[in-house]
Amino acid sequence: MERNFLIPGSFKARLRSLRADRTLIPRRLLMLSCDAFVLLIGFWAAFALRLNQLWPLQFQLALPLLLPLWLLGLATLVLSRWYRGLTRTTGSFSLYGLLPRTGLIVVLIFAYTSLFSFIQPPRSFWLLFWGLITAGLIVSRILARDLLRLRLERLQQLLQGATPTGIATLIYGAGEAGHRLLQELQLDARFNVVAAVDDDPALWYRRLQRLEVHNPELIPELIINHSIKQVLLALPSAVRSRRRELATRFRAMGLEVLTMPSLADLASGRLRVSELRTVAIEDLLGREPSTPINGLLEAAVKDKTILITGAGGSIGSELCRQVLALGAHKLLLLDRSEYALYTIHQELIQLINNPSNTQASNTQLLLPVLADAADQTILEYLCRNHGVDGLIHAAAYKHVPLVEANVCAALANNLGSTTAALAAARNCGLERFTLISTDKAVRPTNAMGASKRACEMLVQNAAAQINDCGHGPKCSMVRFGNVLGSSGSVVPLFRQQIAAGGPVTVTDPEITRFFMTIPEAVQLVLQASAMARGGEVFVLDMGEPVRIADLARQMIQLSGCSVKDANNPNGEIELQFTGLRPGEKLYEELLINANDQETSHPLIRQAREQFMSADQLDQLLLQLNSIIASQDDQAAKLLLARIVPEYQPSLDLIHQANP
Repeated sequence: MERNFLIPGSFKARLRSLRADRTLIPRRLLMLSCDAFVLLIGFWAAFALRLNQLWPLQFQLALPLLLPLWLLGLATLVLSRWYRGLTRTTGSFSLYGLLPRTGLIVVLIFAYTSLFSFIQPPRSFWLLFWGLITAGLIVSRILARDLLRLRLERLQQLLQGATPTGIATLIYGAGEAGHRLLQELQLDARFNVVAAVDDDPALWYRRLQRLEVHNPELIPELIINHSIKQVLLALPSAVRSRRRELATRFRAMGLEVLTMPSLADLASGRLRVSELRTVAIEDLLGREPSTPINGLLEAAVKDKTILITGAGGSIGSELCRQVLALGAHKLLLLDRSEYALYTIHQELIQLINNPSNTQASNTQLLLPVLADAADQTILEYLCRNHGVDGLIHAAAYKHVPLVEANVCAALANNLGSTTAALAAARNCGLERFTLISTDKAVRPTNAMGASKRACEMLVQNAAAQINDCGHGPKCSMVRFGNVLGSSGSVVPLFRQQIAAGGPVTVTDPEITRFFMTIPEAVQLVLQASAMARGGEVFVLDMGEPVRIADLARQMIQLSGCSVKDANNPNGEIELQFTGLRPGEKLYEELLINANDQETSHPLIRQAREQFMSADQLDQLLLQLNSIIASQDDQAAKLLLARIVPEYQPSLDLIHQANP
């Protein structure tokens, strides 16, 4: 009986390695034999070409040199680890490695003949010999590579029990990206690449390896001729509008659309060319990502100590990533969710310890803090003991239906945490305080939006007091709409509903929302924070609003299904309209009035919002705190409407409060 428990793990690993090496020995002996034959042929051909004879006398006299040639030549190849490379991945760079190796072989044989042999081949023989053995070894490797790839393809076909190799596929893009993609997919049995197309007329009718490059106008004909089922977009640098156009076009043809990773992912090494994915809705929504203004993005965080509340949330976690990448001196992550805090902390540790990271591998610059953002004592302790320079307040309850069902809890959290964070920033002499706000604060129709507008008013009052006394943090607010992929966003919800087979639920056919990717929103937040002078309400340009019903249809189609609605009763996934939820708007806004002004950034504007005086606001907040303590949601909404005059609770609530 085997007693594996007596064998150390590392020793067992070495045993497995030796067993694996044993299976490679016949292959390596075959390659050694092939290379020995190439050396022999090169040796003979150099004499034959130099002396213009098939069997020259000098070659016959030099036959004793064959043994030293084989010993020195093969030893050079073995000791220089020539046989460690994978034959099937042989490319131009690995073949270039032969040049110094064969050069060394020639030098060693020349030295041997000079020192130990009476045979002296002609001087020109050595150059011929070097060229011939180099060419012979290169040709043998290319043949071995192609034969091995063919054998692997056949084996994969046999294992899959099918004659054709994978799904008939079209590559869109015959540039460098298309070339690299085709190279990496050669051994992938999932894809049978049958054609390539490109927009550039200069590439038409030329060849991308074995494929002829066609005019995109011929795609319908290619689909019919080759039974194409899917398209690979080899366009990593294409603008979003172009990807949207192509994805929509090919989906209408009934094709599955896959895309390569972006240039940023490829350059960073996070993803390989062949790591294809289905075109995501994030690739198609909104405008092209903006380019940060040089120096503005890092101005508020570089070499600073930054405290981020709500660090485990969708916006907070991306703030942490970018602040760390921009060279913060220290980053304090505060969240009261243990799981969310642990997740972002571990991710940031891995980012810091990544070998490709240019920053020093120092996890001491991260401090996870499990605490409530409404605890002013904790916030002041952190600010003083760690020398915090800037506080970004992202902690908030933001899900409209949940807040409507838990008004007092949401007001206690949103207003309480903002009050505590502001007080800590002022008492500890921070440089900057930035509040993350929302478009739902504009003419709010729900308690969540009204609570965020009240938070904005707290910051506006604090900024006014700081301007009057002449010292204190530069307080500002940044207001933006929905971000793609955040918790509670419609995109993850629609994905779940589609995966479950539907129905996909939309509240109203006309409802629209602004959308932006989380990384771009955070970039703009950091740039707005750097521009702050005190009291600004910054508004991010969210692009054009998106009709949610259209978004749902696009996501259903991108999943490969058809929409079942009144126009197509035989569709696969039903689109249902459920009616607006309590407090939900048809259209979101970003400004309370039109008196906004430009800033130094084209996508950041500054709103001019009126706000209640500090004395009046403080008095109303004291009353609100008493109501929150009694857990009277209806009374809290009515008082919230006095703090935020634009907020109008539903009429039935007012009638219930005033029968």
